[in-house]
Amino acid sequence: MIRATVLIATLVLSAFTSTISHAQSYPSKTIKLIVPYAAGGPVDAVARLIAEGAKSNLAQPMVVDNKPGAGGNLGVDLLAKSPADGYSLVMGAVATHAINPALAQRGGAKVNYDPLKDFAPIALAASIPNVLVVNKAFAAQHSITNFTDFMRVLKAKPGKFDMASGGTGSAGHLAGELLKSKAGIYAVHIPYSGAAPALASLISGQTQFMFDNLASANAQIKTGSVLALAVTTPQRAASLPALPSISEAGAAMGLRDFDVSTWFGVFAPAGTPPAVVSALNQSIRATLATPANSERLKTLGSDVAKLDAAGFAALVAAEHAKYATVVKAANIRLD
Repeated sequence: MIRATVLIATLVLSAFTSTISHAQSYPSKTIKLIVPYAAGGPVDAVARLIAEGAKSNLAQPMVVDNKPGAGGNLGVDLLAKSPADGYSLVMGAVATHAINPALAQRGGAKVNYDPLKDFAPIALAASIPNVLVVNKAFAAQHSITNFTDFMRVLKAKPGKFDMASGGTGSAGHLAGELLKSKAGIYAVHIPYSGAAPALASLISGQTQFMFDNLASANAQIKTGSVLALAVTTPQRAASLPALPSISEAGAAMGLRDFDVSTWFGVFAPAGTPPAVVSALNQSIRATLATPANSERLKTLGSDVAKLDAAGFAALVAAEHAKYATVVKAANIRLD
């Protein structure tokens, strides 16, 4: 019995010592950051900023590996099956860790990973607001100049107007469904095959309003092609400080806690040593907080993320629960 106890204690101490040794020597080789989307988008752009910063912050190269497919699920699943040693990471997003798992239960693409149990959240990289935009002729016809006017018109004529989105189950679609359920309004959802054709339908007057990612809609807002009424994050967007949030403008309508954003951040496989997670978190936050990178994030509509790993983990869990509720309540089905 004594010999067995000593053996168990020795094994536990050995494992603990190995973990500490690994953390102290980390990193000692190239780190791979999987981006589960094609090159060129905002997720890819921010991933490359993070990879560039690793050279100086971690004294080791970090390479970006684009693995698009299945709405981001493919690259995330690859990471879930990787060793938990800090040398394989993924840029996950609200889609891969909250929306897609909810849609998978309703006929969406199969998710072969557990978004909460299979990963160690490391750092939030960006949180980009969606923005409520309306057709200018529609706004003029109904004397809509702000969010309160918009809600007055939709409440007066339920089902009369059409809401465009970049597709069923997209962040813009779910923002609309969340507004409909919280405010007790109704509009017909018209899904398109992406944000660009949805925005084109809005500008032409085929549809009357939509929720679009601020990075996507910003150019049309600034040129006056559409009228922006509010952003979907609790705080105003740094790039459009004069535009209120729905939480702010709709506080009296029960919308004080309205919050929909397109966020993305870095994850490691579950079981990655805490000291490694901490080192990566510090590197990512330091990289994105530089004046140059802060300005780049601002052009996307995002402020610099200030969450530690635990704060990011709490965000992911909350978003996972929120979208499961929204998808079920709106009876969204993809089959």
